[in-house]
Amino acid sequence: MKTQVTQLFGMNVYTEKAVYVGDVDDVLLDIDGKKIESLAVGNLNTDIADPKGHRGYLIPYRVIKTIGDIIIIRHISSAFRKAGGEKKL
Repeated sequence: MKTQVTQLFGMNVYTEKAVYVGDVDDVLLDIDGKKIESLAVGNLNTDIADPKGHRGYLIPYRVIKTIGDIIIIRHISSAFRKAGGEKKL
């Protein structure tokens, strides 16, 4: 999975179940480890996420499945609500 860091900015982020999460606002780097640590995602889909006063979420790079025209992450059920605002149990 090779790409330029600058290409990630503004990309749409979806789960592997085709649920829109948000857009990449920033990329956090681990300079010592020479790797991407996480993606700062804003413009959140409020149907699945409750930002609780925050502007976005940090998505750990390890949950990214693929990067192409969009970014696809693993769908972590406990991290998202069902559409319509209900919390998943």
